[in-house]
Amino acid sequence: MDRAAPDPAAQRRTVLAGMAVAGPAAALAWLGVYRLVPAAAIARGASDPIRFALGWLAVAVLLCLVTGVEAIAHRRLFTPAIDPLAGAEPPAMKVDQRYLQQTLEQTLVFAVGLFGLAAFAAPEAAARAIAATSVVWILSRWAFWIGYRRAPRFRAPGLVGMVQSLLVLLWVAWQFGNAAAGRPWGALPVALFLAIEALLLVQAAR
Repeated sequence: MDRAAPDPAAQRRTVLAGMAVAGPAAALAWLGVYRLVPAAAIARGASDPIRFALGWLAVAVLLCLVTGVEAIAHRRLFTPAIDPLAGAEPPAMKVDQRYLQQTLEQTLVFAVGLFGLAAFAAPEAAARAIAATSVVWILSRWAFWIGYRRAPRFRAPGLVGMVQSLLVLLWVAWQFGNAAAGRPWGALPVALFLAIEALLLVQAAR
């Protein structure tokens, strides 16, 4: 793992550049999966979108969250960090711990969005979107982990999965508001979130 610590401005440029490159690639991957999922899988997914979403969520948790748990468990077994209170975690293990914590947080956002797609999109579109969203999220988690192991600033390509989850969640909130009370109410939670996000950004930049 690269232990060089560039100044914050340099790290910020690297993060933004990584996201700028990864964003279009993730969008193309999403569209590719959306259109190329086998028809048989789409038919099964469209017949029961909730079950389809649950299956994809299980795959994502297995490949991203559980692997993080296993990475830490293995390092504990074969390093002095086998004593959790000794403070002997090697740097690579600290990266794995941060990856696991961040993945746990993002899994919740991803899962809510996934089931929202199942509930509010038309069945065939829901099945395609669930598959595409899940594949991109899994790949982004791996990119985040691999980049983080090299150096924290190289985790940026994996952040596109977070952006994807946010966009899906905004769409679900919009659709819920529309279905519950009409179009103006669909825009309300989205507008409130964007206002809070802008306030948080201004505060962080001070």
